[in-house]
Amino acid sequence: MILYDCRTAPSPRRARMFIAEKGIAIETVQVDLAKGEHMTPEFRAMSPQCTVPVLKLDDGDVITENAGIARYLEEMFPAVPLLGRTPAEKAHVAEWNARIEFEGLAAIAEALRNAARGFQGRAVVGPRPYDQIPALAERGRQRIGDFFAAMNDRLANRDFVVGDAVTMADITLTVAVDFAAWVKQVPGDDLTQLRRWHEGMKTRASYNA
Repeated sequence: MILYDCRTAPSPRRARMFIAEKGIAIETVQVDLAKGEHMTPEFRAMSPQCTVPVLKLDDGDVITENAGIARYLEEMFPAVPLLGRTPAEKAHVAEWNARIEFEGLAAIAEALRNAARGFQGRAVVGPRPYDQIPALAERGRQRIGDFFAAMNDRLANRDFVVGDAVTMADITLTVAVDFAAWVKQVPGDDLTQLRRWHEGMKTRASYNA
C-alpha cells in the first residue's frame, strides 16, 4: 500500500494518526499542495477531487477519503479497533466523528479558506474555483466557539470521546483543535474538559505521526 500524504495539511494527518494507532507501517509519498501537485492530471486521475490523503492498494485500487481509508484499515488490521467494538460503540464513533467533521473541521475550513490570501479563488476544496466570501469566514469563527463548547460538554468526566479507549473520533477532534489554531482559535481557559483531554492526546505517540 501507498499513502499519498502532505505533512503540512490537517486531513492526511488524520490518516497518519490512525495508522500510527494501529501500529502498522505504510509507505508514503508526499504531495506538495503549495506547489499544486494535487492539481496535476496525473494526481487528478487518482483523486478526482484533488485531495489528500489517498490510499493506493496493492492491486491498484484507490481510496480517497479518510472515512474509507479508516474503514479499509480497520477491516484489514482489526487487532486495535479504532471504529468501535460493540454495535452501539461503532454507531457512536460514527456519530461523533461526523459531528466533529461538520461542526468543527468544516467550520475551521470555512474560516480559513474564505479569509487567507493563499486561498483566493480556492475557497472550496476540489478542482473547481470558488471565490471567497468574507462573511463566511466570520461565521466559521463563530461556529468554532460553539463547537469547542459542545466538545467540552461531551468530554466532562470522559477520557475519550466515545468509550474507554481512543477511537477515530478522538483523532478527528485532535486534528480539529490543532487546525483551529490556524485561524487563531484555541479552547479558552474555561473549557477545562476539552483542554484536559487535548493534553492527554498530546502524550500519545500518534500525536506526532
